Amino acid sequence: MLHYIGKRLLQLIPVLLGMTFIVFMIIRAIPGDPAKVILGQQATKEAVAALRANLGLDNPWYIQYFHYLGGLLTGDLGESMRTKVPVSTEIWSYLAATLELSLFAMILAIVIGVNAGIISAWFQNSWFDYTAMVFALVGVSVPIFWLGLMGQWTFGTQLDWLPTTGREDTRDPVTAITHLYILDTIIQGRFDQLIVVLKHLILPAFALATIPMAIIARMTRSSMLEVMRSDYVRTARAKGQKMFIVIYKHALKNAIIPVLTVIGLQMGLLLGGAILTETIFSWPGIGRYVYDAISFRDYPVIQSGILIIAFIFVMINLIVDILYSVIDPRIKYK
Repeated sequence: MLHYIGKRLLQLIPVLLGMTFIVFMIIRAIPGDPAKVILGQQATKEAVAALRANLGLDNPWYIQYFHYLGGLLTGDLGESMRTKVPVSTEIWSYLAATLELSLFAMILAIVIGVNAGIISAWFQNSWFDYTAMVFALVGVSVPIFWLGLMGQWTFGTQLDWLPTTGREDTRDPVTAITHLYILDTIIQGRFDQLIVVLKHLILPAFALATIPMAIIARMTRSSMLEVMRSDYVRTARAKGQKMFIVIYKHALKNAIIPVLTVIGLQMGLLLGGAILTETIFSWPGIGRYVYDAISFRDYPVIQSGILIIAFIFVMINLIVDILYSVIDPRIKYK
């Protein structure tokens, strides 16, 4: 297993190098000069040329790339062209916000999706099965932005149950320690703030969780139906074991492998696709951070944001591969 993990980690190197090169070239194909965007349309040619020289944009692309790559090898993500702050200093707060939102959304998707799929398979062709699969189809089909806006209008504007924007109450801001607000409020014993933070999470998390929840529910149902037709399930039932024990102790363990694959893929997609949710709910995550950077042609921020998301995505896939052998000892990696 350790040999396999080491081999996979070594494979990350060419993948991430390729990612840095592709992103580097694509963002430089975006129309617009960063120097002109920063200085404004009224800037003189001399001022634009001076800023380009200061930012190193007057160098050939390959010199810029190797300069950027050399910085990465030393842990330097560069400096934001817009804020003049090192990217490594300011990016964590945005990444933490996205991680908190994505993890909360994935927990909702797993808990609801897996159990809905199990119950649908358990009571196949029942009213619950048909209802759950209709909701799953709707969940895959409905755009996130529409669902988010409807959630804001219903639960925020009409019912006034939940906040519709931001991560916290601006009148009583959370003292950031880790920038994971749920953890920070628990560390400080501010359970009143914890409730407020959770309320802010509910609407964006449900909007973000809808698609993975539906996909997980459908995959779980399909996988469980196949496993429940197995001989060992019929044998367990013949021995008098309760159906609940048969499903959650025996059948689910054998049906979870394809579901785990979907969960890993969806977690990576949540990190990369949270930008719509973050925009609608004014969530200060890495998606909005990169989006704003694109508007200002802030190359170091765009490169670093995409690279970090790509790294997390690849690591999630590695963790999923490792979990395969943990769940099913028959799977061995050499």
